[in-house]
Amino acid sequence: MLNKKYAFKKTAILLALTAAFASQSAQAANWLMLQGTEKDHQAPRAKVWGFVQAEYQQTDDSRVSTGPNADQPLAFNQIGPQLNSSQTFNIRRARIGIRGANLPLDKNVNYFVMTELGNNGITTGKDGNQGKLTDASITLNHIPGARIRVGLFKTPGSEESFQGIPAFNYINFTSATDRLLVERPVDTSEDAQYRYPVGAVRDTGIQVFDSFRDGAWEHSYAIMIGNGGGLATADKDKDLDTYAYVSTEKVFGKSKGPWRHGMKFYAWMHNGKRTIGTTSISDDTTSGNKRNRSGLGTTYFDGKYRLAAEYIQADGMIFAGTSGAQLVGTKIHRPVAPAKGDTVGLNVQVDEKAAGYHIDLGYRVMPDMELNVRYDALDSGTEVDAHLREFRTTTLGAQYFFNKKTSVRVNYEMRSAEAPKVAATGPGSGVHKILDNMDNRLSAQVMMIF
Repeated sequence: MLNKKYAFKKTAILLALTAAFASQSAQAANWLMLQGTEKDHQAPRAKVWGFVQAEYQQTDDSRVSTGPNADQPLAFNQIGPQLNSSQTFNIRRARIGIRGANLPLDKNVNYFVMTELGNNGITTGKDGNQGKLTDASITLNHIPGARIRVGLFKTPGSEESFQGIPAFNYINFTSATDRLLVERPVDTSEDAQYRYPVGAVRDTGIQVFDSFRDGAWEHSYAIMIGNGGGLATADKDKDLDTYAYVSTEKVFGKSKGPWRHGMKFYAWMHNGKRTIGTTSISDDTTSGNKRNRSGLGTTYFDGKYRLAAEYIQADGMIFAGTSGAQLVGTKIHRPVAPAKGDTVGLNVQVDEKAAGYHIDLGYRVMPDMELNVRYDALDSGTEVDAHLREFRTTTLGAQYFFNKKTSVRVNYEMRSAEAPKVAATGPGSGVHKILDNMDNRLSAQVMMIF
């Protein structure tokens, strides 16, 4: 079980928000039901749709300030996915898909297919490519109360990762979502380089799910079994992952779709195992290591005010960045000649724990403009003093909606990181100077849905 202080934080956040919502007369969309459940009289046989996000991001490019690796770039101050520069324009996402129902042979079957053409963790990496398949699923709506979805699709879970990207109110994910949920498969044969695209919180498998209305309240559930392979469509080992999700939401009025008004509470879990080797993977001595995640949260949106909070915990495999926060593949400068292949690799702590949370507030100052503020925290590696890293980010943002299809957003992230259990002097103390050089990040993005 995680340290008691993390459980206290979770309880305090949820109690405070529950009290705040209860005092109201009571974006809480049902993401579980927005794909693959179109009614036969509402959905076309084939509808092409997608979206494009063009953006600019920058930091001050602060670097390693001391020691034999002085003036080396710091990975967390470079802009992904290539990490080649501290400032860049980019086509973050360019997705196009087709979905449909009302098929001649069976009106109770829906399908959904989507590909990614943008420049991000899905399309880059050792085996990445443009035009990566992100979704390919079929939904069978024959059994009342137990719809069945099979194929490759988003796994039910955290609201931040589960919601549709076009309805996401920020440019970058919180630290907990980025480091605990967006899985980074690793190739251990070549200095722990990225081998596969990021998992993109997707899996190939089968899901039983449905939603039920009880007056103004809507209750939903999902149970899924998947390969645990992210965007890979075939199983890599003999271990399958399990997922579970429940939610209850009070729907306000007759609003519907991705921007539905409502107040929602939800909980989820994901249990799995990952088989990796030992080369260049810190602390890894076995295969079949557990990768368990769980969380709970709440959202509220009434068209003018938006509030959200979520708590996430992780047990087992934890992504721990790179050696000295340097770029993967760069040579490590040591007092003596480095050994062959002595380069920076990825670190995975295979038997650790982490906990993170965020609180998000939004206010529509006018119908077409929203101001946002989000605070997120992640305590990673909580079981071993030398592993513990505390990440804190406050994001200030603004969104302007030209119409329902086109919008622009600007974010300024005030970021910090600490290693509170590492001594200020002696072995490993250089981590403090490295983390002190984490820059704030400015980003701007234009999005168009078609």
